[in-house]
Amino acid sequence: MTTTYTLNEVDIATVAALTEAVTADPSAALTTWSADVRWTGGFRSEASIGDHTPIPSDEPTGLGGTATAPNPVEQVLGAFGNCLAVGIAANATARNIQIEELSISVTGDLDLRCFLGVTEGHAGFDAIRASVYLDTTAEAEAVDDLIRHVVATSPVGHTLAGAIPVNVTRDE
Repeated sequence: MTTTYTLNEVDIATVAALTEAVTADPSAALTTWSADVRWTGGFRSEASIGDHTPIPSDEPTGLGGTATAPNPVEQVLGAFGNCLAVGIAANATARNIQIEELSISVTGDLDLRCFLGVTEGHAGFDAIRASVYLDTTAEAEAVDDLIRHVVATSPVGHTLAGAIPVNVTRDE
């Protein structure tokens, strides 16, 4: 019989095995992720990722959509919040910190003028803020250190914070 030890519903052995594997062979850490997006009409589309149910996207009615799903910029904020939640769960578990409740609020400021073609310039977020609520019996200093570490190692956070090459081609 195999016993799996978990804390915060994280399988510690699986995470430890992955860490050992990429430490022993750094090339094992190099991964590629993908999503396939299909337009479904108007400002609606859906992203197919792996074997999961497609993730719908739409725009609010004020931007000409039908408000049937979150829009892409809201999904970016959600992706950042989800990445922080995963990082907190993984790193809290590694530090033997029990999570009773975790919630993250993410907001971003965006000027629509460039997107709408009114002006040229920056079309993305000007600022993104996240607020973490973590209910735990751990000391405040340990929680602050945990959150600092997670922010410093968040793949989505790093992607948002730094300029990365983006290449868009047209398939024929």
